[in-house]
Amino acid sequence: MTGQPHHPDADAIERLARAALARIPEPFASHLGNVVLIVEEFADRETLDRMEIASPWGLLGLYHGRPIGEKSSFDSGGLPDMIRLFRQPMLAEADRDGVSAAEMVNHVVVHEVGHHFGLSDDDMHLLEDSAD
Repeated sequence: MTGQPHHPDADAIERLARAALARIPEPFASHLGNVVLIVEEFADRETLDRMEIASPWGLLGLYHGRPIGEKSSFDSGGLPDMIRLFRQPMLAEADRDGVSAAEMVNHVVVHEVGHHFGLSDDDMHLLEDSAD
């Protein structure tokens, strides 16, 4: 298919995401060892409904867990913290923005790691804007 961008499969997206996690500097990196990374094609309807997102194309990634600052030594038996990446929406967004899949995966992973550390979407947008 001429003119179609190459779209990495789920395994390639996972490799890109693990590489992005590996670039997170200390002291943050030492808090990411137990975070589970999952690549899915799209978010499921239950997740979209909970997030109040109508279209499955509208969610690129999602952090599940308690932010580091809210954790306690009494926490046990719960599910591990998790970053879910949604392959198709990320690739569509990368195409729309004219960036590579690697750049988009990196952006989404860093964003979800921000949630792991308790940053809100507004906090992250302020940080991104100040870095420009």
